Amino acid sequence: MSSENADAGSEPGSEPGTGPEAGPEGEHDRSVWDVVVVGAGPAGASAAYAAAVAGRRVLLLEKAELPRYKTCGGGIIGPSRDALPPGFELPLRDRVHAVTFSMNGRLARTRRSRRMLFGLINRPEFDASLVEHAQKAGAVLRTGASVSRVQQHGPAVPDRRTVAVVLADGETILARAVVGADGSAGRIGAHVGVKLDQVDLGLELEIPVPPTVAEDWAGRILIDWGPLPGSYGWVFPKGDTLTVGVISARGDGAATKRYLEDFVAKQGLAGFEPVISSGHLTRCRSDDSPLSRGRVLVCGDAAGLLEPWTREGISFALRSGRLAGEWAVRIAEAHDAVDARRQALNYTFAIKAGLGVEMSVGRRMLSVFERRPGLLHAVITGFRPAWKAFADITRGVTSLGGLVRTHPLARRGLDVLDRQQAGAARATEQGRREPARDDEDRDRDQKDGAVTP
Repeated sequence: MSSENADAGSEPGSEPGTGPEAGPEGEHDRSVWDVVVVGAGPAGASAAYAAAVAGRRVLLLEKAELPRYKTCGGGIIGPSRDALPPGFELPLRDRVHAVTFSMNGRLARTRRSRRMLFGLINRPEFDASLVEHAQKAGAVLRTGASVSRVQQHGPAVPDRRTVAVVLADGETILARAVVGADGSAGRIGAHVGVKLDQVDLGLELEIPVPPTVAEDWAGRILIDWGPLPGSYGWVFPKGDTLTVGVISARGDGAATKRYLEDFVAKQGLAGFEPVISSGHLTRCRSDDSPLSRGRVLVCGDAAGLLEPWTREGISFALRSGRLAGEWAVRIAEAHDAVDARRQALNYTFAIKAGLGVEMSVGRRMLSVFERRPGLLHAVITGFRPAWKAFADITRGVTSLGGLVRTHPLARRGLDVLDRQQAGAARATEQGRREPARDDEDRDRDQKDGAVTP
């Protein structure tokens, strides 16, 4: 994939999608881009596409060369599909019609659907296709461009309408608005001040298998509720390769690794050599975490946007990226700090009203799952409305938030479990205080001359 469009040689105000021209010695001039997007994953590519189709001059920066591998199950659920650019053809490796659920390798039960539940992709192909769509819309791509910092004040910034993006090699790129999509440990999230309150460790293997094994898995995935609180594992078939992984709360990497090893063995896959073994930290934002600072927005993993229970992030990346691109256009058009701030707040409201609601329900579901994984397994495998709800969410008919809003039974069930959890928390806290009071009573009795056992 090219690192920059060959015809990117016009000044601001020229045809949409063109960019600053490289001089005879390869140095870029000081012209200003409308929008600079940092990171070319699903969130960044979606943001670049949205800004470019609005007719703005967009530069998409990526530190790696494309395509590149990302640790990710690669499930494309309904909300992901619906957020793709018009005309985008999914590079599907398989179509899922059945799900096997198990509890740490036991109590396996398979539920099937006549209609496709969701599709499976390889991230390198998927991400590269998204970037190509952004380029076709007019965005300019530069790979091998590592961002060291962004500045909104100082000598590198000519005026209050401009943001300076400083690369690792010292080059400075100027923009009217910046979108950070460079991952949860990226520079832009740190600049904005993103706060995270849930960090999980995912481990994954890409395992080539012979045709007989691949045939057994075709069209079916496995979800295993794991032995660690909040953990689960998955097997996703992608032709002649199985993507096998587990995820759990960060803090005990050795236990997570043992879970993966045991999980692989229980599926009869220990004898196959993986071609890729990788790990990744997923990070969820706290409710009060900012999504902007001045003329800089964050989206996707850089903003800590993903579903807390399943840690599904592709749909959150695509949807938040599209919104970030649209609002970045408005920020680029803002002539003063007040208007820029207003547009940034509108972006925040849009995120919280949609993805924020889904994350809130996801946190409640994770809390239930951590305490009662067996109950969840029994409900989803044995209660038909629960399976239908799962299928509707994966197809994009509804979301976790929509399910709770529109289904009284789901809402009441979560409320009951919330009350049970609150009661258990109060009982635990009461138990912690009781020994302290016993000690105080014993000390007081001894002072009074009472006899104590």
